[in-house]
Amino acid sequence: MLIGVALLATLALGVYTYLGYPLALVLVGAMRRRRPQRTADERSLPLITVAVAVHNGAAEIAGALDAILAADYPAELRHVLVVSDASNDGTDMIVRGYAGRGVELLRLPARRGKTGAENAGRAHVRGDIVVNTDGGVRIDAQALRRLVRALADPFVGVASGRDVSVADPAVRTTSGERGYVGYEMWVRDLETRAGGIVGASGCLYAIRTVLHDRLVPENLSRDFSAALDARRRNFRAVSVPDAVCYVPRSGSLHEEYRRKVRTIARGIATLAWERWALDPFHSPLFAWMVFSHKICRWLLPAAGVLGLLALLVLAISSGSGAAWTALAAAGVVLLLAAAAWQWPADWPQPRWIAWPAFVVWGNVAVLHAMMRVWRGTTQAVWEPTRRTAVS
Repeated sequence: MLIGVALLATLALGVYTYLGYPLALVLVGAMRRRRPQRTADERSLPLITVAVAVHNGAAEIAGALDAILAADYPAELRHVLVVSDASNDGTDMIVRGYAGRGVELLRLPARRGKTGAENAGRAHVRGDIVVNTDGGVRIDAQALRRLVRALADPFVGVASGRDVSVADPAVRTTSGERGYVGYEMWVRDLETRAGGIVGASGCLYAIRTVLHDRLVPENLSRDFSAALDARRRNFRAVSVPDAVCYVPRSGSLHEEYRRKVRTIARGIATLAWERWALDPFHSPLFAWMVFSHKICRWLLPAAGVLGLLALLVLAISSGSGAAWTALAAAGVVLLLAAAAWQWPADWPQPRWIAWPAFVVWGNVAVLHAMMRVWRGTTQAVWEPTRRTAVS
């Protein structure tokens, strides 16, 4: 009896997390009254600061700055600030070469991590709006203007761009990443219609300077905290589907795994710091969204482990053909994931291996991140994932 309950609970949590929650968002969004959208007056666009935190990004920073400077936004209203987190690979010299085009360099003498670099950059912000982005991505030419347009609504405090996973055909990448990114962007669009997103994209998001000015502990995630703090101060955080940011895929499953462990651990620590967001008495709808989007995803791997153990006990004790079939299916998924983890770099990686591998190792990363948080080893100093830039 208990084994059956454990299996059903695991299955129910998985179905709710990845299917039930989005469907519930569709219903909530359909019932909410649509607020008329306000657009930015082209004659009175605000001054913005585009902030780029970078560590040892010599191979990619020039391309990122070229894309920012080529964006459709008046040059006299665009201040670009690059915060170099003690780079030692020539990044600073490259950035200094853009000084004549309105790019300011702030060099930190010692590494402080991404959030620490963003904290240090607060005193150098000039604009009414801060657009945070990464050195390893490329923003679309219309992205800045579209983020600013979303913030023309006085009730919106954070506007998050749309990540688009891209790859160079000549470079081997994790093909499972594309599907995950697309799913995440779809959920954020649904959350926007239902009231607001629970976390912004670290690759590209805009925030009002009055909200950005808060000091965030360096071992936490500022992009996640930004959306939560905006809601605490009675602003909404929204996803802007047409503010596109092109994000190169990771070169290997190993790299993506390390990135996930780091970001999930920081996310768990951030939510612990912003735990008011789970208080249903503050905002029942928002608390439900945070719980469903974050907590359920973090609980699912642990539930999955219990479910597999229950399935093993059921298969051994009952001898049921159905139980053995289910156990064999789980074993095949794990074997495929293990095979993909060690897949030779010069072999093509078929999707039927890449997708289950990405899902399985993504959930293992959650367990790894939980252990880090439990041990108190969330890292403030980040090692950026090195991605092959796509022009």
